[in-house]
Amino acid sequence: MEKPKTEPMNDKEENKTKFRDISEKRSQKGGIRITWKGTASFLLEAAGERILFDPFVQIRGGENPGVFEEFVNEETIFITHGHFDHLYWVPQLLEQGEATVFCTACPAETLERFTEEAGRVVRIRVGDCIPIGGMKIRVLKGRHIDFQIKRIFETMSPLRVLRHWRNLPFLLWANHTFKDGDETVAFEIQAEGRRILLLGSLALDEREVYPQGADLVILPYSGNHDLVAEADRVMERLRPKRILLSHFDDAFPPMSRKVDIRPFYHMMQQKWPEIAVAKPKKDKTICL
Repeated sequence: MEKPKTEPMNDKEENKTKFRDISEKRSQKGGIRITWKGTASFLLEAAGERILFDPFVQIRGGENPGVFEEFVNEETIFITHGHFDHLYWVPQLLEQGEATVFCTACPAETLERFTEEAGRVVRIRVGDCIPIGGMKIRVLKGRHIDFQIKRIFETMSPLRVLRHWRNLPFLLWANHTFKDGDETVAFEIQAEGRRILLLGSLALDEREVYPQGADLVILPYSGNHDLVAEADRVMERLRPKRILLSHFDDAFPPMSRKVDIRPFYHMMQQKWPEIAVAKPKKDKTICL
């Protein structure tokens, strides 16, 4: 199957919105370093290892443009689910780099369709505990937030469709091709005495047992009209010490748009003031 091509933007835009910084601003080397790469992509550095989660280079018109080359040298990649904004660039990373990719069956099957390098794809299952050097990563059952038709139509307004029409052939193909297969997972990461929970979407499985009081939860904030209520339900179950937001940016217009974080931030101040919240800037590293 031939993939329609689209080029990522090259000119960078500064995110001017300021939220509380959860970084401890350590000047010394060491500690856990977390860098947001746009969309749901994060680079985690700890215990002498580097792990890349859900790499994605935003398409033409994206709010936080990047380049493929910033991912190609990474050796360990974890995927939370198989949607295109988490998986599309992984076949190319396998072909041009030396990465080992950890993902569930559905995204693994998608990768096998597009690359001959699928021998470096490791199929994982809920309950697995994967050692990566001095880190341990436990695979938890997740759930993808329910999309709403109303939200889709509002996002794809006539003006935005007219402005970004060149992206539509790719987006229609990618949405049809890259499925999550009801296999969205979360990753519980233990490193250097800290516990991080990285969610694949803004929803939790009803029967999964998630760790409470994690040092950090990485929270994708997008998907439907009820984001504040969805996030509140997540806080009720997890009660972490800190939140680091993701997936709030306009990464693949016109099917995406920038999410207004202010209602969420207001809810957190009113109901969960003890939980620190950060909205990251692309490529700015924080220390935990």
